[in-house]
Amino acid sequence: MEKPKPRKVLDDWGVIARLLPEGWEEGARSWGALRRSRGVPDARALLRTLLVHVAEGCSLVETALRAREAGWCQLSSVALFKRLQRAEQWLRWLAEAMWRGKGMAAACRRRVYAVDATLVQEEGRTGSQWRVHFSLNLANLQCEHFELNDVVGGETFRRVPERRGDLILGDRAYGTGPGVGHVVAHGGDVLVRINLQRLPLFIRGGQRLPILSRLRKLRVGHPGEWTAYVHDGDRRIEGRLVAIRRSRQAARWARKRLKRKASLQQKTLSREAREAAGYVFVWTTLSADQFSRKQVLDLYRLRWQIELAFKRMKSIMGLGQLPKRADASARAWLHGKLFVALLLERLLEEAETFSPWGYPLSPSTKPVARNTVYVS
Repeated sequence: MEKPKPRKVLDDWGVIARLLPEGWEEGARSWGALRRSRGVPDARALLRTLLVHVAEGCSLVETALRAREAGWCQLSSVALFKRLQRAEQWLRWLAEAMWRGKGMAAACRRRVYAVDATLVQEEGRTGSQWRVHFSLNLANLQCEHFELNDVVGGETFRRVPERRGDLILGDRAYGTGPGVGHVVAHGGDVLVRINLQRLPLFIRGGQRLPILSRLRKLRVGHPGEWTAYVHDGDRRIEGRLVAIRRSRQAARWARKRLKRKASLQQKTLSREAREAAGYVFVWTTLSADQFSRKQVLDLYRLRWQIELAFKRMKSIMGLGQLPKRADASARAWLHGKLFVALLLERLLEEAETFSPWGYPLSPSTKPVARNTVYVS
């Protein structure tokens, strides 16, 4: 009986390949993902197969079956699992090359971006947790930097590559003296939400700033500001405390969330924390002559975009639950997910210039023929 030929798959792989970083095929061998070609003819076949597993969420068995049906490679599910483990560093390099690639930086003169981290847990109650640190450019909503580690690696501005003139937005977890000092030392500015215990503020004489007593004077709709200093070791960094009073309904919701969180952690909600929930207050190194208190608060509102980015990655791309138990395969799967997310960013960017004929035109040096007919 004649063996059936592999089914031909019609797709747009050419569009995807055009967006991949230069040297991605050679990288499969240099990073150890394709040391042997047994069952896998080339890097193209390996990446397409891994993307079926990572991007589409197919099991190893189904992925191996699809790859065989498409004629890409001949792998069992066990062999595919081993290939995924060996591809960890290649997938990490691919993801990093995507956010470092052309078109990922903002066109504006000053780079403004939000930083945050999200947890990803392996399946099961005892599954390990991993933390994805992410930086989002607020000019084009694209990734500027990411880092993957276990939960021991805390959230800090010191993880973020710095460039003079950058403005970095962070939530309460990033409000620490060493983190702020790191950004300022590299010529950048920060805009960070304040935790009363983690980021103490001081006045010019060196005494603690009585934040709550200042906040009590605020009226709804009228933000206030005060000069406040942050200490990074022996270094004193000048900035501004900018605050606004919440509406009665917003304050009620905030206190309800705090109470629920304290109950889950079996802690008692302090009187100061309950009162502070009635306000939103941030600290920034931005000067008052360039940014008003309203502009500072409007800028901080943009930080919510990184929360939406995490929600998209978890709800649409399935980043929230990690279906791996071995550390090597878990890291490979997570780097693969991040690579797919960044690839989708590039696809959306390219979508603005997609042509009806399906391919980009290359510049022509040939003169226009005399008998060319122009249609208006």
